[in-house]
Amino acid sequence: MSSVAAKERRAAAATAEAPVSTRGPGLSRRHREWLAAALFLAPDVLGLLVFVAVPMVLSIALSFFQVSGFGSYEWIGLGNYERMMNDPLFWDSMKITGLYVVILVPVLFCVSLGLGLLVKQKLPGMGVYRTALFLPYVISLVVVGVLWKFLLDEQTGAVNRAMRAAGLDGESWLGSPSLALGCVIAVMVWVMMGYYMIIFLSGLQEIPKEYYEAAKLDGAGPWTQFRSITWPLLRPTSFFVLMMSTVAAITGGLDLIFVLTNGGPANGTSLAIFYIYQQAFGFGEYGYASAMGSFLVLIMVAVSAVIFKFTRGGRFDDGE
Repeated sequence: MSSVAAKERRAAAATAEAPVSTRGPGLSRRHREWLAAALFLAPDVLGLLVFVAVPMVLSIALSFFQVSGFGSYEWIGLGNYERMMNDPLFWDSMKITGLYVVILVPVLFCVSLGLGLLVKQKLPGMGVYRTALFLPYVISLVVVGVLWKFLLDEQTGAVNRAMRAAGLDGESWLGSPSLALGCVIAVMVWVMMGYYMIIFLSGLQEIPKEYYEAAKLDGAGPWTQFRSITWPLLRPTSFFVLMMSTVAAITGGLDLIFVLTNGGPANGTSLAIFYIYQQAFGFGEYGYASAMGSFLVLIMVAVSAVIFKFTRGGRFDDGE
């Protein structure tokens, strides 16, 4: 009996000394982190589904129909795509778009990088200069188009007035097929350079200052520092700018083209996105416009894949 009583006392003492678990049936820390991440991402994911994924799927489905402006749908299969392949105006717009992208993207890249390097300098009033350069990006493209259409007007525009005051002949900036596209590109660079300048500035500020100090001690000049330090460490930022500016060049600029030139003169500034807009909302060819839009998205994805492959996604390694 004494041994049984002793065992019971030891068991009671062990029970009293055992810690009482206060943990309830809630989620673990890892699950809570996953839940928090999902809640933060949910608005963006929902927005992409509602405003990008669903319209894209509907557009692809619509491309197989002949759609009138009165709501009638007629299944024609690949008829819209066959029409697109034989439409010379569409392919002319694709050529203009290719020329537009090939000129705009490198110029915008170089100008934005140069401005990023410039505004990185610690000079008095640099914050004002950064704001002034970024300001055009936040202005509506419609307002930008109206402003530059007034400045570039052949008769009363400020640009031609300044040229005549300097003893030069004015130009028909928006009325000449050889000049109109260049003017559109120049205006787009003016609009977008401030945004990409800020992106480059952010990347430049992430580079440790110790690298430049060590390079100066070794006698490296500004160009050597840029080539050996700035450019290699700026690869991820450069990749982002290159990718985003290319996508924006292929799919954007509709508002500016509509206000500035309306696709003219002689369809010289009729980008693919503008031609698609004309077919959809000018002529009511919604099915045909959807087919061209789907094809343009496919081209954009292919170009993005090529950029990703040749830049290796902006990685620091050499891909070996």
